[in-house]
Amino acid sequence: MIFRQLFDSISSTYTYLIASRKGGEALIIDPVLEKTDHYIKLLEQLELRLVKVIDTHIHADHISGIAELRDRTKCVTLMGEKAPADVVSMHVKDNEKVKIEGIVLTALYTPGHTDDSYSFLMNDRVFTGDTLLIRGTGRTDFQNGNPYEQFHSLFDRLLKLPENTFIHPAHDYKGDLVSTIGEEKKFNPRLQVSSAEEYAQIMNNLVLENPKLMDVAVPTNKKMGMSLDQQKQLNGLSVQEIKKIINDKNYLLIDVREDSEIKRQGSIDGSIQISYNKLPDYLHRKRKELSNSKLVFYCAVGERSALAVQLCQSYNFTNANHLIGGINKWKEEEKIV
Repeated sequence: MIFRQLFDSISSTYTYLIASRKGGEALIIDPVLEKTDHYIKLLEQLELRLVKVIDTHIHADHISGIAELRDRTKCVTLMGEKAPADVVSMHVKDNEKVKIEGIVLTALYTPGHTDDSYSFLMNDRVFTGDTLLIRGTGRTDFQNGNPYEQFHSLFDRLLKLPENTFIHPAHDYKGDLVSTIGEEKKFNPRLQVSSAEEYAQIMNNLVLENPKLMDVAVPTNKKMGMSLDQQKQLNGLSVQEIKKIINDKNYLLIDVREDSEIKRQGSIDGSIQISYNKLPDYLHRKRKELSNSKLVFYCAVGERSALAVQLCQSYNFTNANHLIGGINKWKEEEKIV
């Protein structure tokens, strides 16, 4: 396995790059915008293809790099389902699997620092975002934070993991790199409490300044997704336009979501599924067969399908369109289940 812990000294943010092998698929957790060139260079050096980039929550202390990485690598952006719908192209539920080649992460909903905070468990390690830090925990005094919810996220979720589970937080301010669940149970001063009330009292009495970039970072990080106007510019079609051509045998309707999303959200009748990460191989294999077809892609919110159109253009397909707003917009207008 390839595992890299990267550090931004300005925001004291840890970013993680993970892949199962050199030359394979990779994912990045909690990227910082200003470090994007460094991530791209490392991906190139290790001959990795970035397929997913994850934010554990809406960050207040730095501007996320997920949109820049999406635009430069055509990767899928991902957060938990409690994040705003138009921030990323894929949302996952509590206990849902996040998969790339040779790597499986499990999403754990761990609110408290913010109401959209998720941790991600991978075998013997857990990426805890700002929920559990090394000898500390994330503040709970903004972005709908709640010390009682964080207490339960800590004591009912994270601290019930095996004690030898490695902890990889999104921040550290003292130079520590990694810890374990067992260490934090024993040495983390904020975890030496006997009740949620006692924990809340500690958190509610912290006197902390707001992050310097908060007024810029939070609104910016809430607008990372492609707008509907941007989607339209990439050969986007409305629901009504799709309806007019959906039964035309010259059009091929392709769902680029993953199995778990289709199971949860349903699909449009008559479509076939080619998940976005498998699309390059599909287009390569079917290049001649598809040369006379008109392709129409859709996903959850319209972002991956727009990227699919760009991918087709790189293969010199000039006949690709996609559904603006994805199946969410389709369901709004058609009320399908």
